[in-house]
Amino acid sequence: MIKTRRLNRLTVFKWGLAMSLLPAVWVVVVFVLYAIFGYEFLRVPFLPIATVGTAVAFYVGFKNNSSYDRFWEGRKIWGGVVNASRSWANGVLAYVDPDGQHPERSATHTELLYRHLAWINALRLQLRRKSRFFHKPAITTAQRLRKHGDHMRNDWDKELAPFLSDAELADVSKKSNSATHVVATQGQQLARLVEDGRLDKFHQIELMSLLTELYTLQGKCERIKNTPFPRQYAEYSRIVTRVFVFLVPLGMLDVFGDHIRQTNPEELMLTGETWMWVAPMLLASVLVSWVFQSMEGIGDASEDPFERSMNDVPMNALCVTIERDLRELLGETELPSPEQPIDGILY
Repeated sequence: MIKTRRLNRLTVFKWGLAMSLLPAVWVVVVFVLYAIFGYEFLRVPFLPIATVGTAVAFYVGFKNNSSYDRFWEGRKIWGGVVNASRSWANGVLAYVDPDGQHPERSATHTELLYRHLAWINALRLQLRRKSRFFHKPAITTAQRLRKHGDHMRNDWDKELAPFLSDAELADVSKKSNSATHVVATQGQQLARLVEDGRLDKFHQIELMSLLTELYTLQGKCERIKNTPFPRQYAEYSRIVTRVFVFLVPLGMLDVFGDHIRQTNPEELMLTGETWMWVAPMLLASVLVSWVFQSMEGIGDASEDPFERSMNDVPMNALCVTIERDLRELLGETELPSPEQPIDGILY
């Protein structure tokens, strides 16, 4: 997630250049075909193209709104994970061995809370796995992933080892859905605590309801992760945007055509007075194309909030926040440092 108030100018320039290069080349081709070779049929009235642009703007706007809803839902779900984690810690500390006399009281509290920390990290790592819809990253994205690789923290064993015993980590790692198995283990331990008289039935039911809430939150994350943005919206938005970008220079001929018309096409030469109209036509066409392609690209960047994009839900930071809260409730003082943005991006 981008934390800076304003986007980095260099990043904006790189993305803008990548989006504008092909439209700029197409504008020059259209100009040459019309001005030198006299292809009059390329000149299209601007009004129909402007009408198409209005329709494209509505369509792309709908896609962007829907994509942002997916991101915002993902962020709200992880906000629920934070709250449920604090409730779980509070319930465990208050309900398990409430008399404070059992010799294993502190160890049990630590085990239950550390296993929960294993769950949030297992969920994070599962959601960050490549989806079947994850396309090959662009050059700038690949460079960012290499540069920020240490902050992605995708090493399964390294991330879960501090919170689980070696035997439990080995067992969890064999499961197809490890996060689900971790929560199930929590429920099994609560049942054993009831059998040992260290937790009463009423409080077991209350803690089990929190585990149910964790399953609900996990299921919501998996729904977003495993259900792609409807491809008919995503693909047609891309197609109609490209069609519009293709038509823009043809419509610009209607605006600038009288000024750039070739008066002597047999010589295949342009006068200086004619060349002076290349710049405004190029600027106008590229600017319109860049705006529409940027709008369409923003929707693409928001539709999958659990990948590795700079626009995604900052699950690393949220996991560290939960870890700090729970370990502090256990009375620990050596806590991990809060996650800091890297180049203005919080992971």
